[in-house]
Amino acid sequence: MLKNWLLFFIVCYCSAQETCSKQIEVGGVGKVKDIFTWHVTPTCKQHLTNNNSQLFLEIKSNQEYWVQLTVNGTKRKRIKIDCQSPDVSTIYEERKVENLDEVVVSGTLKPVRRLETAIPVEIISQAFLKQNPTSNLLESLGSVPGLRAQNNCNVCNTGDIRINGLDGPYTMVTIDGMPIVSALGTVYGLSGIPTSIIDRIEVVKGAASTLYGSEAVAGLLNIITKKPENSARYSADSFTTSWFESSLDISQKAKIGKSIQLLHGLSVFRSQNPKDVNHDGFTDSAVTNRISFFQKGTFNIQKEQTASWMLRYLYEDRWGGQMNWTPQYRGGNQIYGESIYTNRWEWLSMVPLSKKTRLQSSLIGHYQDAAYGVHRFLAKQHIAFAQLLHDWTWNKHQLLGGIAMRWQDYKDNAPIQSTIAQTTINSLFMQDDWNWNQKTGAVLGMRLDYHSAHGYIYTPRMAIKWKPSPLSVLRWNIGTGFRVVNVFSEDHQALSGGRTVTFEGTLKPETSYNTHLNYLLKKQTSIGLFVWENALWYTYFTHRIQADYDSNPNLIIYSNANGYNQIQGCSSQLDWISTWGLKATVSISFYDATMQQNNERKRPLFSEKYNGTWNLTYTNQKGNWTIDYNGSLVGPMRLPLLSATDPRRSESLPYSIQNIQMTYRPYENWEIYGGIKNLLNWTPAKENPFLIARSNDPFDQQVQWNAQGQIMAAPNNPYGLSFDPTYAYAPNQGARVFIGCRMHID
Repeated sequence: MLKNWLLFFIVCYCSAQETCSKQIEVGGVGKVKDIFTWHVTPTCKQHLTNNNSQLFLEIKSNQEYWVQLTVNGTKRKRIKIDCQSPDVSTIYEERKVENLDEVVVSGTLKPVRRLETAIPVEIISQAFLKQNPTSNLLESLGSVPGLRAQNNCNVCNTGDIRINGLDGPYTMVTIDGMPIVSALGTVYGLSGIPTSIIDRIEVVKGAASTLYGSEAVAGLLNIITKKPENSARYSADSFTTSWFESSLDISQKAKIGKSIQLLHGLSVFRSQNPKDVNHDGFTDSAVTNRISFFQKGTFNIQKEQTASWMLRYLYEDRWGGQMNWTPQYRGGNQIYGESIYTNRWEWLSMVPLSKKTRLQSSLIGHYQDAAYGVHRFLAKQHIAFAQLLHDWTWNKHQLLGGIAMRWQDYKDNAPIQSTIAQTTINSLFMQDDWNWNQKTGAVLGMRLDYHSAHGYIYTPRMAIKWKPSPLSVLRWNIGTGFRVVNVFSEDHQALSGGRTVTFEGTLKPETSYNTHLNYLLKKQTSIGLFVWENALWYTYFTHRIQADYDSNPNLIIYSNANGYNQIQGCSSQLDWISTWGLKATVSISFYDATMQQNNERKRPLFSEKYNGTWNLTYTNQKGNWTIDYNGSLVGPMRLPLLSATDPRRSESLPYSIQNIQMTYRPYENWEIYGGIKNLLNWTPAKENPFLIARSNDPFDQQVQWNAQGQIMAAPNNPYGLSFDPTYAYAPNQGARVFIGCRMHID
């Protein structure tokens, strides 16, 4: 009897769940063959027709549903429907293919579409950064075509970003177009930028000194932060790994009156579990405590004129060294450790003075307290930057002019003065974006800097474009670069280990000449959208400053090359957005680097012969499951050895770092993700008998020297080596599992 009553209530309840049918269609279908995918939350009965441009739903009468449309891999519109909504709704009105033709600003400092600019600009989206969740920007860029994250130290694991095979200090890093990461920040500041504050990253490969100054020799990474008005009211992202690395990013949006909008962010990272998988007695990854606070605000002055500001503070405490190191041994000679305390603050602002004129400014303070064994490195750096920009139109010319001032105060306790304490750079620059016709155009630019120590510096630039068709473009760029080097702030290896640093004469600024040829083609097919991009480039250096590890195993000798350095290469990249939820990017780059010194030609250290990357993403039809698989393949590179008897490889073997991730979206505003980093469990220790030379004697207390100051082989030192952690070129972390979740409240 009870079963019958229970069955009766179930039937009554189900019959009360009335349903209705709704149709959602994409307006403008037939003009361009776009690729549509849909995501409905919560799930319901649905089917698609007319090349996925019409969605039919059967929904419950007492429930609301969110429908998300994605066009060519980019989210477009999101609407809410229920049984009271119109029977037929139109969600998408635009009639042009826009994916992979986004608006960019980094190439010319003005908004322009990728296919229309003569400066090749690549975009790293927030969706791309989520494919490989990390706590900082440095690690996220490892699978970006043409870029490589370089590990500079086997102990404290500092690193930088290489573009087209050039060292990290040749890359300028800007935030919202302003140069705030340089010198000390190149080594220590980049790892402290959380991905949670990033809207997208624009990459310019090749010299960009005309607009951005002398450090943009290899290229530019312009980090564009999120706008408060486009951010969720609350958001959070947290993950942890099997190495007990934990990351938490939270943000909150606020509004004050009708004109002011604020976005606050807090990022925390902790890694408190020292590991020594390769059994050399040293930590494989630095133990780190990092906290970063971020605020961005906008103020609507009047229609189409908005002022903005950004404030960021970073504190980091990291150490690496012998497994039994504790802070009480900091700076001592009992147990070796490398301990770095970083305090850094940044302020930048943009104020529109009129519709055509704007004033940009930034202030930076960076304070470093580091101990590398017994060597203390104390440094502080202050930078003030201001730039006035004005743009106007004359016939077919889009003109941009500006003046800039940069003041730097830098001090450290290095035993050899390698840089001038205070410098100022006053700049005048002009750019002409000249459209000859619908198919051809050019960007002509010049910059004149007056450096307080090196006088006048002239850096011209020219870029020419030709569009054979509306979906293809050929671009040729040529320009120059100029860079003043600070050895101790840029090259961590000058401070780490037991080698003594020396300079040959007074170091002169470096000068570079760069040319870049780029061809991009888009093709729409029945199986999806393809974008094929190819590039050739060549860079020639005079007075390049190089570190000589080969002449004397006890020294690092810095000098200007009395010959020349050059690097040339080519790359090819293919993007595919399929009609069934698969997106793929595959790239390969080849590098030929040469330095000639005293009529001897050889390959520079840490310069790989080739580099390949891939990113594969599949999302199911409902949009609630995504699988990401990405990785990189790095070719052989020359490595520093201490002597001819050093048993470590003089050239690395090719290696690959691969990651896999799965993401589940139970609700529209929730994501649960997990996967494996370094899927192949590769580390450089697998190719060498050891990475750190004499790790058992880091203070060289048992090393024997002859009368000529050379190390002698001994039973306890059969290779005749001294302590040396500079043999670093790749991450030391093996495979690790991670799991995390994201949420947002709009």
